[in-house]
Amino acid sequence: MALRLRAELPALEGVTEWVNGAPDMAQLQGRPVLVHFWAVSCSCCKDGLPILNDWRDRFQAQYGLQLIGVHMPRTEQDRNIAETKRMIEQYKLRHPVAIDNEQTVNDAFLNEYVPAYYLFDAQGQMRFYGAGEKALGMVEQRIHKLLGSQEEA
Repeated sequence: MALRLRAELPALEGVTEWVNGAPDMAQLQGRPVLVHFWAVSCSCCKDGLPILNDWRDRFQAQYGLQLIGVHMPRTEQDRNIAETKRMIEQYKLRHPVAIDNEQTVNDAFLNEYVPAYYLFDAQGQMRFYGAGEKALGMVEQRIHKLLGSQEEA
């Protein structure tokens, strides 16, 4: 079972390694955050990475959204750090990406699936969770609905 709605953004600690730098939790305060769980072995995860890059660029400019990736191994092969880094470079993931081989972040989120998306508002409360290949279509709607309404408030 995943985090419940309105749950606080869990700590992003205990990862095996950060690529593109670890996010500063103090700097995340007051900013919306999208945490994306993925795995090298997940084909629908790979299909969604270019879309996430687009969101990273557009929604950071539009809403101040911070994207954070978490690579969650599903197989022993997924634990290959060099391969994970190769994919991060191949797909041009320039946002912070946690390589979570010990699954400490995964456990903090109570996450079971890849891809999985957790959207937190500027107050650090989870406002949307979606998982699986069909979730990607719902995430963008929720970003606009949640963050667009915050801008108007």
